[in-house]
Amino acid sequence: MSEKEVFRVLVEFPWIIFVIYWILGAIKTRATRQQESFASRYLVVLLEIVGYGLIFSHSARVGFLGNRFMHRTRESAAVGAALTWLGIGLAIWARYHLAEYWSARVTIKEDHQLIRTGPYAHLRHPIYTGLILATIGSAVVIDEWRCVFGVCLVLTGYCLKARKEEAMLRQQFGEAFREHQKHTGFLIPRFR
Repeated sequence: MSEKEVFRVLVEFPWIIFVIYWILGAIKTRATRQQESFASRYLVVLLEIVGYGLIFSHSARVGFLGNRFMHRTRESAAVGAALTWLGIGLAIWARYHLAEYWSARVTIKEDHQLIRTGPYAHLRHPIYTGLILATIGSAVVIDEWRCVFGVCLVLTGYCLKARKEEAMLRQQFGEAFREHQKHTGFLIPRFR
């Protein structure tokens, strides 16, 4: 196995762990009280599908999209793999703290609580932060222009989704959420 293939496996493995954890975690969630419409969700889903498709699909290597975007070294690949693992770890940690209030869609669950433990003490959207970090790490390891465009699409999608989520949380929790915003970062942690 070549060094490039080793790093690729190191990047794919945490994503597999992530998918398995997400599927198992989705089994036990609270009933939904309010959720975004499908039309509202469509753009974000499209951005994420195209973004991740560009990053992880070999068939996206069309023209210059298959060219390297930086001089890849063993060190840069190791940093990319570490960012991927760190990002997936953050997303799983956040998902653990969100517990039964998690949903793939922007929702308010029955008896919804504002979570402020774990990574939510410093970030309002740690799952998105983790996934963005893992996406950037994966792009660094794969090192092709298609990944740069994929990261841009994924980042845009998660920012749009986080904005919708914040509007719904502000409506649900009012002043408590506004206070939470003062002490936490949107996608970058804020330490008091």
